[in-house]
Amino acid sequence: MQSRFFAGMLAAAALCAPVCLAQTEQPSAPTPQTVPNAPSATPTQPQFPPVEAANFTAAAPTRAEVEAFLKTSWGYDENRVWEVYAIQKTNAPGVSKVQVLLAEKQNPGQIANLTFFVTPDGKHLISQDSVLDFGPQPYVNNYRVLQQRADGPSEGAAGKQFELVEFADFQCPHCKEAEPVVEKLLKDFPQAHYVFEAFPLVNIHPEAFTAAAWGACVFQQGGNDAFFKYADSIFAAQNDLAGQGAEQALRNSVIAAGQDPDKVSACANSAPGKDAVQKSMQLGIDLSVDQTPMLYIDGRAVPMLAVPYDQLKKIIAWQFSLDK
Repeated sequence: MQSRFFAGMLAAAALCAPVCLAQTEQPSAPTPQTVPNAPSATPTQPQFPPVEAANFTAAAPTRAEVEAFLKTSWGYDENRVWEVYAIQKTNAPGVSKVQVLLAEKQNPGQIANLTFFVTPDGKHLISQDSVLDFGPQPYVNNYRVLQQRADGPSEGAAGKQFELVEFADFQCPHCKEAEPVVEKLLKDFPQAHYVFEAFPLVNIHPEAFTAAAWGACVFQQGGNDAFFKYADSIFAAQNDLAGQGAEQALRNSVIAAGQDPDKVSACANSAPGKDAVQKSMQLGIDLSVDQTPMLYIDGRAVPMLAVPYDQLKKIIAWQFSLDK
């Protein structure tokens, strides 16, 4: 149960899932600690320990600001309840320690304690080795960056008010598994503008950059429809990318997309083809993407296969409702 507490707030860092990781170590999740001797709970509502005024010694952030942050992050989950238990000064000037008690209505007897630190500017929180945006709109900066810079192949709605951006690697098995998830999401959220951004994990997938460059050139020469036909084909032939048949698999996928493999190959080996992939990778780096497939929901990062589909839908519906 405890790991689910962080699905909304610290999705990229906290959820454990079978994802493809870059060779840098994945950020650690903050570990909730069960509160000892918590009062017995009713069947439907946890009983948190009493909150004392002495627990609030820091001027900032305010309790209302922490509540707003948690509501934005966790409001999609009607089963989750919490209490801001303490906001305290620390020995570091301007750094505040925040403690939040949290539980689930379905398991009210188990209460966990989440602790994080808020920076003096009030814009970031620190938990173990993760630094994340803080505030009532913690995803808005990423949202704006993606609206401006995520210009890869796209499907769905033309407008970018509701934006789903996936960072993926053609050699990542879990990115292949995510393909039908994207298809379902586009049916369930016709208002969404979906963008594919290449993020080849070159340290562990040696052909991923090449496959991404070929895909970028298919997109340049044939547009969105051609790209997604190429993507379907190259994911289907993913095993061939690791062997001597890699180039033939690429050529076959280009043909399946209705494009000329010789022209695409020449483009992929030129600066424009490679630069398109580098641009997409830099966008991911700037957003601290460290695993694939990673989905950004109006700037909110969620490892795509780390949550059940029904929960993913709830997160998307909640975030879209905040961004109307």
